[in-house]
Amino acid sequence: MMPNTTTIRVMLIDDHKTMLWGLERLIDGEGARMEVVATAGDCAEALAQIAAAAPDVIVLDLDLGGTCSLDILPALLAAGAARVLVLSGSRDQATLAQAVRGGARGIVSKDAPAELLLQAIVKVHGGELWLDPDMLGRVLGQLMTAPARAPSEDKLAALTAKEKKIIGAIVEGSGAPTAVLAQRLFISEHTLRNHLTSIYQKLGVSNRLELYVYATRHPPGA
Repeated sequence: MMPNTTTIRVMLIDDHKTMLWGLERLIDGEGARMEVVATAGDCAEALAQIAAAAPDVIVLDLDLGGTCSLDILPALLAAGAARVLVLSGSRDQATLAQAVRGGARGIVSKDAPAELLLQAIVKVHGGELWLDPDMLGRVLGQLMTAPARAPSEDKLAALTAKEKKIIGAIVEGSGAPTAVLAQRLFISEHTLRNHLTSIYQKLGVSNRLELYVYATRHPPGA
């Protein structure tokens, strides 16, 4: 099998110029594995650059000049296919859980070693979640204990047999990477992502965590 030589396109959003400088050199030092395609120091600059930059992964500082960057998370996700990795100095578990529920694919502490950030970028780009066990358990716990609304029969009826099979694989595989799920389903990653987009729209969920919780509460059947 030929090795994957795709270069990961990374956008950095941080209001500290020294941090931006350091992160940019860290990532560009990885050679062909990843490259920085854009940097931004505030929300407005980030939103202005996102479309043209077309990043694969966005490393997003949680605190941008006193403004919580979660406010622009939906716009960043809507602008393209980028996955967001939150870089945080906060230990506020509720805020971090909110970031994941909002669509962030991982959280890395600003105190973490540089190698850990690079590893997180690679994993998130590959479709995996990058959360420590405590955070994953906390987020799932919050989602599972939230009041459940009765599922619309129209929503469940709108699912195709293939989509139901994909949902079943996600429930069984829990946190399995997208590549692994695609292999199990005998489809390409691109096809799987297209199916997931359709499923999210039909069921009114935002990400795989919410889909997992929805499906465990309301199994769609065969």
